[in-house]
Amino acid sequence: MMKEFFPHIAVDPLVRFGKPVIAGTRVPVDLVVGKIAGGMTTEAVMAEYDLTREQVLGVLQYAAKLVAEEELSFV
Repeated sequence: MMKEFFPHIAVDPLVRFGKPVIAGTRVPVDLVVGKIAGGMTTEAVMAEYDLTREQVLGVLQYAAKLVAEEELSFV
């Protein structure tokens, strides 16, 4: 059962091995972040994966939240 835990982001153990995906799709968060990081425009990602701007921005907001909460150890 898919459970949305962040706006536009969901997890289902039976979809993509339980990795975060865009809610209502099978498009993984890491794929979208990787495409944009690789130089693909938001519009191109939206067109290629049939996503809305809100979904793509939700992915970026989720990624930003993860980075902001990350604690690094320099031991």
